[in-house]
Amino acid sequence: MSWSLVFHAIEQGLVFGIMALGVYITFQVLDFPDLSVDGSFPLGAAITAKIIFSGGHPLVAIFWAIIGGLMAGGLTAFFHTRLKFTNLLSGILTMTLLYSVNLRIMGKSNIPLLGKITILDNIKSLFPSLTMDQLTPLLFLFIVLLVKILLDYFLSTEIGMAIRATGDNEQMILSLGVDTKITKIIGLCLSNGLVALSGSLFAQYSGFADVGMGIGTIVAGLASVIIGRSIIKNGNIVWMTTSVIIGSIIYRATVMIALRYGYHFGFQPGDLKLISVVLVVIALTFPLVRGRVKAMVMSNDSSSTEKEQ
Repeated sequence: MSWSLVFHAIEQGLVFGIMALGVYITFQVLDFPDLSVDGSFPLGAAITAKIIFSGGHPLVAIFWAIIGGLMAGGLTAFFHTRLKFTNLLSGILTMTLLYSVNLRIMGKSNIPLLGKITILDNIKSLFPSLTMDQLTPLLFLFIVLLVKILLDYFLSTEIGMAIRATGDNEQMILSLGVDTKITKIIGLCLSNGLVALSGSLFAQYSGFADVGMGIGTIVAGLASVIIGRSIIKNGNIVWMTTSVIIGSIIYRATVMIALRYGYHFGFQPGDLKLISVVLVVIALTFPLVRGRVKAMVMSNDSSSTEKEQ
């Protein structure tokens, strides 16, 4: 396996790691299966591509991408908390609505950014001695660490702990006088804001924005969370967010290896979603299989001990 493939996997793992952190907030922290991330990821990419393509500054594009993600999360929260729709239906409605919104923003299904100045080009001008291959992973690592530190701090504040308590036991936190509608709104906005940020960075990294680039985002995010949590089981919030980022890198590396060498087994580039689902199934069943194997080993050991006695 070439080093370029390794660095490429790390770069994508870091970019999508921000998206995985957003999925972690809804699915793990808030216990809210939010499917709207399949729409907020391309929303961030669409806003960014439109602004950059029109001559805007990349940082301005990133800012408005995050705002768009916050609004998408707020819409899902509105459907759920005010209109009393179920969490799944709220996410599906927002995801479906955002498809048309993204098309309206871009004006077409795809916007290329080749030859346009992105955040990578701006940073490259500050560090001319570094090559783009060296600069890209360092920049994404800095952004991911910054997002992680801010998220760790937020989830440790009073509001953040209220959001975590809402996911753990909503009835208990209601009895303490906390408005769970507010905590859900904040959690969903924050989650989709991070997903849109990830979409914005990915559009600048890949050099295009496409209306269909968000399909399967939720699967990739869930796979990253599950893989990371199966490796690092520490319940501390710092370790939990770290595990999600590590899971994202492992997931992207596995997908890239499967696509790179999978032709020996009949895989094709169009099988990306199939590979993603298979990885999620493996990640979900691995703890169950490991638990059963451990139980069988312990049962055999106890039986051997009884026979010796």
